[in-house]
Amino acid sequence: MCNSEIPTASNSDANLNANSSTDADNPRSGTDQPVDLNSWLPVTASRKAKWWYSAFHNVTAMVGAGVLGLPFAMSQLGWYSELGQHAFGEKLGYWIVIPQQLMVQVASNIVYMVTGGKSLKKCFELLFVKLHPTRQTYFILFFGSTEFILSQTPNFNSLKGVSLLAAIMSFGYSMVACAASISRGVNHHHLVRHGIRSHTTAGIMFDVFNSLGTIAFAFAGHSVALEIQATIPSSPEKPSKMSMWKGVKVAYMIVAFCYFTVAISGFWAFGDEVDDDVLLSLETPPWLIAAANAMVFIHVLGSYQVFAMPVFDMIESYLVRKLNFAPGRPLRVVARSAYVGTLNGYLILLEIYLSTT
Repeated sequence: MCNSEIPTASNSDANLNANSSTDADNPRSGTDQPVDLNSWLPVTASRKAKWWYSAFHNVTAMVGAGVLGLPFAMSQLGWYSELGQHAFGEKLGYWIVIPQQLMVQVASNIVYMVTGGKSLKKCFELLFVKLHPTRQTYFILFFGSTEFILSQTPNFNSLKGVSLLAAIMSFGYSMVACAASISRGVNHHHLVRHGIRSHTTAGIMFDVFNSLGTIAFAFAGHSVALEIQATIPSSPEKPSKMSMWKGVKVAYMIVAFCYFTVAISGFWAFGDEVDDDVLLSLETPPWLIAAANAMVFIHVLGSYQVFAMPVFDMIESYLVRKLNFAPGRPLRVVARSAYVGTLNGYLILLEIYLSTT
């Protein structure tokens, strides 16, 4: 991605010119005038991004809920589509890349909804000790309701403010998790065991694969890297890979700092008894841990949109190209609301089922 220019439809003027001759790629609006679909779809609508946009988009996508699970992974181990089409051919490349990319992005949205609800619930429990226990389902529902509004953001570049705030929040709660873990470890380190969680062969093997999955999820942001690059202006004199690479280097310095500090301090402080979200293991000081959970909630609100935007692009592109819907705000509202509502409904039903079994 960073060493060569990606020959995508979104960053190739030749491809755009070639596509302009087909009705499928240039649907007509209600006034029967040809519409350049790439100028309307959320990923390619605006190519005015600066290199630092890619930096905080990448930080928002990378330093997500996964970083809080790295201490848990250590306790188990002990001490994309146009690119695919270019590499494997138009049809084979599409079916090799798209199902995997879609699975990662949709699954990340589901995890972020659960994480957002769980973090908000923890925040309320710490701040309002006498509050009657409330089911996590209601907090997930609140998270999903907020995403109905945020999902109407037209395109990636319109998310820059949300993404910047989310990136700041991710750095903030990572530092809180690290500092609180160190404080806890200093006072209780003699009670901690740094072995592995399981003691049977089957349990150890399961934990190894589970921890690898946790680490892989922490790097799920790679699934939107090309979409982030597609928002950056590109020309033969200054291809988008140059700005993207600059942003990626800044992003990964932040990612590495957050990941290593949280993973090491969390495992050191709690050993093999650390929770799968290290903030759930931390209780004191209550106001600081509550603030960190609030930061997580704000961050995953933004991360959800970063991962959902390519999915919106696929859905809207299909509806316009294949089903001949006219591109516009009504289509965007209905399509995106249907996606958010479907995930919301699925999680609510799953929560109800799990609470009754």
